[in-house]
Amino acid sequence: MSSSGVEVLPVGTAAEVAAGLIDELMPEIAARFTVTGAVGVVLVDTSALAEVERLYGEEAYRRSRRELDTQVLNALGGYLESGDVIATVDAGHDHLVVLLFRPRKDYLFYRETLPALARILSDVLEKNAGKIVFPYTDRAIELPVGHALTLRNPTLRPERSVRDAIDAARRDAHLGLAVRDREKKREFLNLLLAEQVQTVFEKILDLETLAVFGYEALTRGPWGTPWQSPAVLFEMAERTGMLFELDCLCRRSALRVAAGNLPAGRRLFLNCLPSAIHDPSFRTGTVQHTLDQCGLQPGDVVFEISERESVRNFSIFREARDYYKGLGFGIALDDTGSGYASLSSVIEMVPDFIKVDLSLIRGIDVDPNRRAMLEALQKVATQIGAKVIAEGIETEAELEAVRSLGVPYGQGYLFGRPGSLP
Repeated sequence: MSSSGVEVLPVGTAAEVAAGLIDELMPEIAARFTVTGAVGVVLVDTSALAEVERLYGEEAYRRSRRELDTQVLNALGGYLESGDVIATVDAGHDHLVVLLFRPRKDYLFYRETLPALARILSDVLEKNAGKIVFPYTDRAIELPVGHALTLRNPTLRPERSVRDAIDAARRDAHLGLAVRDREKKREFLNLLLAEQVQTVFEKILDLETLAVFGYEALTRGPWGTPWQSPAVLFEMAERTGMLFELDCLCRRSALRVAAGNLPAGRRLFLNCLPSAIHDPSFRTGTVQHTLDQCGLQPGDVVFEISERESVRNFSIFREARDYYKGLGFGIALDDTGSGYASLSSVIEMVPDFIKVDLSLIRGIDVDPNRRAMLEALQKVATQIGAKVIAEGIETEAELEAVRSLGVPYGQGYLFGRPGSLP
């Protein structure tokens, strides 16, 4: 324990790091700062963890915060020395700070090592952000890292100088985040302009015969980049107001790849937003030309619209459904059962296909509640003349459970990963 009663955490072999609230540690910090004449600050803004606490409670926050502390120690532990401090700024702010005390004359540390440590920590947190908030959210979170340096000014209280340095590190973290965000937006817009997306296809099978019924077109960004993830692509599209443009590009790419490659008699499932009715390539005067270029007929194509989007934009969805059905396209309600209106959505939307979200299929062989939900969806589908497609089937047991309920179609890694058309 430290003299203030705050726990001391061992780091490495001989070094020790005091950990606690900054106010509790300030007398020790001020004394140490007075001796060294300088202090470097590395700060992590963990405001993003507030959402975890709001949605899942205090214990979830504490669990995520403990994982964050572990990642910080893993990243910086080898560089910390006895007397360095890891602390929370105060109980009302989500900031973790690392104070590194080195002699004022050690200019190489403050000029080169300090910013390098901030970059190392930033890279580690970016790579492990999902692990920190698992299992509470699958959304990418930002944990910006900043750094600052202050020198001992004998005309000021040492506590004031340290707090000013912490504020400077916070501003540096926010500035770095803004710069990275701007760079990501530019990179995304360049990707969009160059149409650098790839299309892969996931098989949809007749569960009775295991024959291929159709293929769902899935979009990926350039391989080997963060944009390869569709979640990253669409999140940035939403942030930049480019969802419609990305949605149109995904369709163009899928149709371009499917042209001449889609096996005869198989359906092509295309994800789209309700606003797709405004896609110039699919207006009444141009849609047939678009399909002719791909060697397809409207009956070969099924548009998938997520349940979330349909509930959020019901009037637009209904307009899209009526428009595309009138042209001969099929309509699928996607992500059904993922936490939105589900049964009421199906009844209101009257789609041709009901795609049941993998969250409802996962473990359905051992979960009577999931089984009951799928059974209800299958009954409603039969009544309105729709066909159910179970997404995310990964095990033989899940396949048998889905099959036993009369679900006609399914897809998932059990049948193979997404890839090229045969």
